[in-house]
This record gives sequence, structure tokens and C-alpha cells, in this order.
Amino acid sequence: MAAPNIVNVTTITGKSATVDLSSTAATAVLSNAASSGKVFKVNSLVVANVDGSVAADITIGFYSQDDIGGTATEIVSTVSVPADASLVVIDKNSFLYLEEDRSLGATAGAANDLKVVVSYEEIS
Repeated sequence: MAAPNIVNVTTITGKSATVDLSSTAATAVLSNAASSGKVFKVNSLVVANVDGSVAADITIGFYSQDDIGGTATEIVSTVSVPADASLVVIDKNSFLYLEEDRSLGATAGAANDLKVVVSYEEIS
């Protein structure tokens, strides 16, 4: 099924999700299943460094398949997030549409230092 025509939507549901990056492996942040019949409008994605003394690198990828499958295109790549600081990767002025069979993933440079918060609209 194709993503819905966003001019003729029946439902828009605001949602938020959080992910603790507990390893340095790529981790799914948001995934839109191949047959969801929905499009996700990502309004914000913020990465927070909860380590009080050490900076940590973050890479955020836009994946060509759901569940961080396929090929990743980096939105940010190995950007340093200072200790006790946040990095705004996506905001309402540079939003992103996540169509069916697409996903966002995060790769941390250090385990247990970074947390991701994503705010989005589920449109169907």
C-alpha cells in the first residue's frame, strides 16, 4: 500500500518516543512498517548527552527500509554532543517525512551516554 495523500487525511495523531542508546550499534529510533498505510511527519529529533563530564558522538541515519534495514543516509554523522548538552537534529523548520518502509536510526560513539527523543505526527 502506498503512503496516504496528506491532503485527504482522516487522522493525524501526535506522538513522541524515546530511545536510550545503550550500545554503540545502530539502534532504531522510529520505524514505519512497509504496509502501514501511514506517513510519519517527524517534527523534532533531539539527542541529549546525559554524561556529566565527557562528550559523545552521534550519527543519525535515514534508512531505506523499516527496522533500520537497507541503506542508511546520514542526516548527521559523528557530531560531538558536549557533556550535559543537547543537539537538535530535526526541528519544525526542517521536518522530515518518514514514508512506508523507512526508518530512522541512531549510532552512539559511547554506550549509555546518549538519549534520543523524537516527536512526530502519524498521518493516515
